[in-house]
Amino acid sequence: MYEGILPLWKEKGMTSHDCVFKLRKILKMKRIGHTGTLDPSVEGVLPICLGQATKVSEYIMNEGKTYIATVSIGKSTTTEDADGEVVSKDETDKHFSREQILKVLEELTGEIVQTPPMFSAVKVNGKKLYEYAREGKIVERPSRKVTIYSLDLLDEIIEFSGKNVSFSIEISCSKGTYIRTLAVQIGELLGYPAHMSSLVRTASGSFTKSQCLTLEEVNLANESGLLNDSIFPIKHALLSWPNVEITIENEKSIANGQVIIAHSLLEKNEKIIYTKDLIPKAVYVKHPTKSGMMKPEKMFSAEKGD
Repeated sequence: MYEGILPLWKEKGMTSHDCVFKLRKILKMKRIGHTGTLDPSVEGVLPICLGQATKVSEYIMNEGKTYIATVSIGKSTTTEDADGEVVSKDETDKHFSREQILKVLEELTGEIVQTPPMFSAVKVNGKKLYEYAREGKIVERPSRKVTIYSLDLLDEIIEFSGKNVSFSIEISCSKGTYIRTLAVQIGELLGYPAHMSSLVRTASGSFTKSQCLTLEEVNLANESGLLNDSIFPIKHALLSWPNVEITIENEKSIANGQVIIAHSLLEKNEKIIYTKDLIPKAVYVKHPTKSGMMKPEKMFSAEKGD
């Protein structure tokens, strides 16, 4: 039984669920979960939570992401990516200077508003948007604010021209950002229909491509007994909050998951991680109704690999 976080490189043609299904067979364990959906056409970093690490999957999902995307100007699609049906097309000759594109990217850097695409897993009235889309229905979608931390043009071309213009960008963004929608927004600001023609996720939170294994590599490492070398401990997902070592005075209360007096560090932090010999044992948060108190949000047992 493995415990911890396994950075997986999801290959094209697979869903995140497919990856979990295959890993359960390879590792012969059921308690496995992914940290967010990547479309089948997208490849990239997908942290996988093993054993007790499934308790911290939401923390990893809430962290920022980094992508490299190709934006194609001249055609829009139903799914906002290359897999959808063409909605509109502009085959006129287009000319963009590097400065024009950089100005658009700068305009979309920072906090922006996005409306999720119809082909997405966002729920409206208890039903996923892509389910409405498959029925040919268009429903009102709630817009939301996301943050683009950085948006860089990777191509060094000075002038972009042609009936169909494509360029690559690197995006560092908050959770919930739709890169497909961002590509459409870039096209709108340039005055043309657009879509995202390719996407690779190069980082998820603190996990990067260089740390990842493919499914084939996971299988080989597992068979050779070396897989633990690539698995990160649970504490790796808890680095955003202060760690406080358990004392003799509070050890029993924390072990029993009791409500305790709020730690002073909770004033400036969302969570406190209580550790024993530097191994996480509990995540505490402010109590919603009892002033000056805090309660456990997550508890971890003494199993190895915490």
